[in-house]
Amino acid sequence: MATLVLFNKPYGVLSQFTSRPGMANLSAYIDIPKVYAAGRLDKDSEGLLVLTDDGALQHRIASPKHKLNKTYWAQVEGEIDEPALRKLRAGLVLKDGRTKPARAERMPAPDVWDRDPPIRERRSIPTSWLRLTIREGRNRQVRRMTAAVGFPTLRLIRYAVGDWTLDGIAPGELVRRTVNPSR
Repeated sequence: MATLVLFNKPYGVLSQFTSRPGMANLSAYIDIPKVYAAGRLDKDSEGLLVLTDDGALQHRIASPKHKLNKTYWAQVEGEIDEPALRKLRAGLVLKDGRTKPARAERMPAPDVWDRDPPIRERRSIPTSWLRLTIREGRNRQVRRMTAAVGFPTLRLIRYAVGDWTLDGIAPGELVRRTVNPSR
Protein backbone atom coordinates (compact mmCIF):
# COMPACT_ATOMS: atom_id res chain seq x y z
CA MET A 1 0.00 0.00 0.00
CA ALA A 2 1.10 3.55 -0.71
CA THR A 3 0.48 6.84 1.03
CA LEU A 4 -1.29 9.47 -1.06
CA VAL A 5 -1.56 13.06 0.14
CA LEU A 6 -3.93 15.65 -1.35
CA PHE A 7 -2.70 19.09 -0.30
CA ASN A 8 -4.22 22.50 -0.99
CA LYS A 9 -1.05 24.52 -1.62
CA PRO A 10 -1.39 28.15 -0.62
CA TYR A 11 -0.12 31.03 -2.74
CA GLY A 12 3.59 31.75 -2.16
CA VAL A 13 4.56 28.22 -1.07
CA LEU A 14 7.16 26.27 -3.05
CA SER A 15 6.23 22.73 -4.16
CA GLN A 16 9.29 21.22 -2.45
CA PHE A 17 10.43 20.43 1.07
CA THR A 18 13.63 22.50 1.12
CA SER A 19 14.39 26.03 -0.01
CA ARG A 20 16.45 29.08 0.75
CA PRO A 21 15.90 30.56 4.21
CA GLY A 22 12.79 32.71 4.36
CA MET A 23 11.00 30.93 1.49
CA ALA A 24 7.86 29.02 2.43
CA ASN A 25 7.87 25.38 1.39
CA LEU A 26 5.99 22.12 2.01
CA SER A 27 7.87 21.30 5.22
CA ALA A 28 5.82 23.92 7.08
CA TYR A 29 2.62 22.03 6.22
CA ILE A 30 3.40 18.35 5.66
CA ASP A 31 5.08 16.16 8.27
CA ILE A 32 4.75 12.79 6.58
CA PRO A 33 8.03 10.97 5.91
CA LYS A 34 9.15 10.05 2.41
CA VAL A 35 6.33 11.65 0.41
CA TYR A 36 7.21 13.63 -2.69
CA ALA A 37 5.18 15.81 -5.02
CA ALA A 38 3.84 14.17 -8.18
CA GLY A 39 4.20 17.28 -10.31
CA ARG A 40 4.62 20.88 -9.26
CA LEU A 41 2.73 24.10 -8.86
CA ASP A 42 4.51 27.42 -9.24
CA LYS A 43 5.02 29.51 -6.14
CA ASP A 44 2.37 31.95 -7.35
CA SER A 45 -0.20 29.25 -8.14
CA GLU A 46 -2.54 27.67 -5.62
CA GLY A 47 -4.50 24.49 -5.26
CA LEU A 48 -4.22 20.75 -5.48
CA LEU A 49 -0.81 19.18 -5.11
CA VAL A 50 -0.68 15.37 -5.01
CA LEU A 51 2.14 13.71 -3.08
CA THR A 52 2.99 10.04 -2.58
CA ASP A 53 5.67 7.77 -1.15
CA ASP A 54 5.44 5.39 -4.14
CA GLY A 55 7.80 6.24 -7.02
CA ALA A 56 5.86 4.35 -9.71
CA LEU A 57 2.60 6.00 -8.65
CA GLN A 58 4.33 9.39 -8.57
CA HIS A 59 5.50 8.83 -12.15
CA ARG A 60 2.01 7.76 -13.34
CA ILE A 61 0.48 10.91 -11.84
CA ALA A 62 3.10 13.37 -13.11
CA SER A 63 4.06 11.96 -16.53
CA PRO A 64 2.28 13.47 -19.56
CA LYS A 65 2.44 10.10 -21.34
CA HIS A 66 -0.15 8.74 -18.87
CA LYS A 67 -2.54 11.53 -19.94
CA LEU A 68 -3.88 12.36 -16.48
CA ASN A 69 -6.12 15.41 -16.76
CA LYS A 70 -5.25 18.48 -14.72
CA THR A 71 -8.05 21.01 -14.28
CA TYR A 72 -7.33 24.63 -13.44
CA TRP A 73 -9.51 27.58 -12.53
CA ALA A 74 -7.94 30.72 -13.96
CA GLN A 75 -9.00 34.26 -13.20
CA VAL A 76 -7.94 36.31 -16.21
CA GLU A 77 -7.75 39.96 -17.04
CA GLY A 78 -10.66 40.92 -19.31
CA GLU A 79 -13.88 39.15 -20.31
CA ILE A 80 -12.68 35.97 -22.00
CA ASP A 81 -14.54 35.40 -25.24
CA GLU A 82 -15.45 32.46 -27.44
CA PRO A 83 -12.69 33.10 -30.05
CA ALA A 84 -10.04 32.87 -27.30
CA LEU A 85 -11.64 29.71 -25.89
CA ARG A 86 -11.66 28.13 -29.37
CA LYS A 87 -7.92 28.81 -29.71
CA LEU A 88 -7.26 27.15 -26.34
CA ARG A 89 -9.38 24.16 -27.40
CA ALA A 90 -7.46 23.80 -30.67
CA GLY A 91 -3.98 24.00 -29.13
CA LEU A 92 -1.57 26.91 -29.36
CA VAL A 93 1.97 27.39 -30.56
CA LEU A 94 4.10 28.56 -27.63
CA LYS A 95 7.88 29.12 -27.59
CA ASP A 96 8.42 25.46 -26.66
CA GLY A 97 6.07 24.06 -29.31
CA ARG A 98 2.40 23.39 -29.89
CA THR A 99 0.21 22.57 -26.91
CA LYS A 100 -2.24 19.72 -27.08
CA PRO A 101 -5.89 20.73 -27.35
CA ALA A 102 -7.38 21.72 -24.00
CA ARG A 103 -10.88 21.70 -22.64
CA ALA A 104 -11.69 25.35 -22.03
CA GLU A 105 -14.89 27.00 -20.88
CA ARG A 106 -15.93 30.17 -19.17
CA MET A 107 -17.17 29.64 -15.61
CA PRO A 108 -18.77 31.75 -12.90
CA ALA A 109 -16.41 32.98 -10.20
CA PRO A 110 -15.86 29.99 -7.89
CA ASP A 111 -16.55 30.20 -4.17
CA VAL A 112 -12.93 30.11 -3.04
CA TRP A 113 -10.81 31.52 -0.23
CA ASP A 114 -9.36 35.03 -0.34
CA ARG A 115 -5.83 35.17 -1.64
CA ASP A 116 -3.10 36.85 0.40
CA PRO A 117 -1.94 39.09 -1.17
CA PRO A 118 -5.01 39.80 -3.30
CA ILE A 119 -4.69 39.95 -7.08
CA ARG A 120 -4.11 43.32 -8.68
CA GLU A 121 -7.35 44.90 -9.78
CA ARG A 122 -7.92 47.70 -12.25
CA ARG A 123 -11.21 49.57 -12.10
CA SER A 124 -11.39 49.92 -15.86
CA ILE A 125 -10.56 46.28 -16.71
CA PRO A 126 -12.94 43.52 -15.64
CA THR A 127 -11.84 39.98 -14.86
CA SER A 128 -13.40 36.63 -15.71
CA TRP A 129 -12.86 32.97 -14.83
CA LEU A 130 -12.28 29.95 -17.02
CA ARG A 131 -11.95 26.23 -16.40
CA LEU A 132 -9.04 24.79 -18.37
CA THR A 133 -8.22 21.08 -18.49
CA ILE A 134 -4.88 19.99 -19.94
CA ARG A 135 -2.94 16.72 -20.16
CA GLU A 136 0.51 18.27 -20.27
CA GLY A 137 2.55 19.92 -17.57
CA ARG A 138 4.90 22.41 -19.17
CA ASN A 139 6.46 25.16 -17.12
CA ARG A 140 3.84 27.89 -16.48
CA GLN A 141 1.77 26.41 -19.30
CA VAL A 142 -1.68 27.69 -18.32
CA ARG A 143 -0.37 31.22 -17.74
CA ARG A 144 1.41 31.19 -21.09
CA MET A 145 -1.68 29.82 -22.87
CA THR A 146 -4.06 32.46 -21.51
CA ALA A 147 -1.55 35.23 -22.27
CA ALA A 148 -1.15 33.92 -25.83
CA VAL A 149 -4.88 34.42 -26.46
CA GLY A 150 -4.84 37.92 -24.95
CA PHE A 151 -6.12 37.23 -21.43
CA PRO A 152 -3.29 37.22 -18.86
CA THR A 153 -3.83 35.04 -15.79
CA LEU A 154 -4.19 36.95 -12.52
CA ARG A 155 -4.94 33.99 -10.26
CA LEU A 156 -4.46 30.28 -10.92
CA ILE A 157 -5.92 27.46 -8.84
CA ARG A 158 -5.42 23.80 -9.74
CA TYR A 159 -8.76 22.25 -8.92
CA ALA A 160 -8.20 18.63 -9.95
CA VAL A 161 -5.60 16.04 -10.91
CA GLY A 162 -7.35 13.08 -12.51
CA ASP A 163 -10.29 12.22 -10.24
CA TRP A 164 -8.78 13.90 -7.16
CA THR A 165 -10.13 17.38 -6.37
CA LEU A 166 -9.77 20.20 -3.88
CA ASP A 167 -13.28 19.64 -2.59
CA GLY A 168 -13.35 19.92 1.19
CA ILE A 169 -9.63 20.80 1.56
CA ALA A 170 -8.89 24.30 2.87
CA PRO A 171 -5.68 26.12 1.92
CA GLY A 172 -2.72 24.71 3.85
CA GLU A 173 -4.63 21.55 4.77
CA LEU A 174 -4.26 18.00 3.51
CA VAL A 175 -6.08 14.73 3.24
CA ARG A 176 -4.03 11.55 3.68
CA ARG A 177 -5.10 8.28 2.11
CA THR A 178 -3.74 4.79 1.76
CA VAL A 179 -4.07 3.50 -1.80
CA ASN A 180 -3.24 0.44 -3.81
CA PRO A 181 -0.44 1.74 -6.10
CA SER A 182 -1.32 -0.63 -8.93
CA ARG A 183 -4.67 1.15 -9.51
